[in-house]
Amino acid sequence: MTRQPLLEIENLRVGFKVYGGELHVLDGVDFVVNKGEKVGLVGETGCGKTTTMKAILRILPQPPGFIESGVIRFHGRDLMQVKDREMRHIRGQGISMIFQDPTAALNPVFTIGQQLEPVIKYASPENRRLPRKVIRQKAIQALRDVSLADPERLLKAYPVQLSGGMRQRVCIGMALATNPELLIADEPGTSLDVTIQDQVLRLLHQLVEERDSSVILITHTLGIVRQMTDRLYVMYAGNMVETAPTRRIFTNPLHPYTQGLMDAVPKLTGGGVAHGIPGRIPDYLHPPTGCRFHPRCPHAMDICRQKKPSFYTVEEAHQVACFLYDTSSGADSAPARKEALA
Repeated sequence: MTRQPLLEIENLRVGFKVYGGELHVLDGVDFVVNKGEKVGLVGETGCGKTTTMKAILRILPQPPGFIESGVIRFHGRDLMQVKDREMRHIRGQGISMIFQDPTAALNPVFTIGQQLEPVIKYASPENRRLPRKVIRQKAIQALRDVSLADPERLLKAYPVQLSGGMRQRVCIGMALATNPELLIADEPGTSLDVTIQDQVLRLLHQLVEERDSSVILITHTLGIVRQMTDRLYVMYAGNMVETAPTRRIFTNPLHPYTQGLMDAVPKLTGGGVAHGIPGRIPDYLHPPTGCRFHPRCPHAMDICRQKKPSFYTVEEAHQVACFLYDTSSGADSAPARKEALA
């Protein structure tokens, strides 16, 4: 059964004005999330993952940030064109986000209740008419839903009085309290130790399954996206370089950058030290011409330095932005393509 698109991003270009000029961070991002789908987004730190999500929610600081071009459609409506008041409503019930650092996401001078209750109250016009007692009960239930004990006491507590895992659960409860259609989870377990991270991610997975929400999961941990997502996007330096069902990317990564990410993961079964990707993410002030990965790519060709590759469909639902898979590019790329596919 074909799912209907919930979120569609086309040719999104975002930059930042700095003292030295303009940083060209997002370079024509295309991205789709279907209804009820769990989508993973992976890539190195600084590749533009969080910037993309902030652009979706229209919380990108402007200035210094600015959107050069692009379309962001939610339920077919361009979010770039809706009014601020309606956008606040969409953030309330349509799209919610769990930020990477719960310490920064929660205001230290207000209690948990003072921050959670307004989120519920102003999520919709109907909630605004509810008595304060009802809003409080909804806040208590939101904390119970994320397995926090004694929620009545926690509503009176300040963030500093909670552990890192408890603060992250509060942020998840806050994001899910309004039953959003799309949940963006930006590294939800980064600041937690491994055991608490596992508990939080399992809880998050359970809640979104129960509510049939769509999810965008941003993470550096490939094992997490393998367990929790249906489809995966790989991002490099402001470009999507590969997308496919999650299992297919793990069994058959095609883009040289994706292959490098897979090779960088230590193997529990042994087999030597994990290999890294040589070089580093390019300078966004003066990004490379053509494919932005070509300075680090072991299969780079002349065309890679001259033109930006489009997405090529290698098999159903598996697309890769790499000239190695452009069957119309002629014989020059054939040896490299054969080597990459080996």
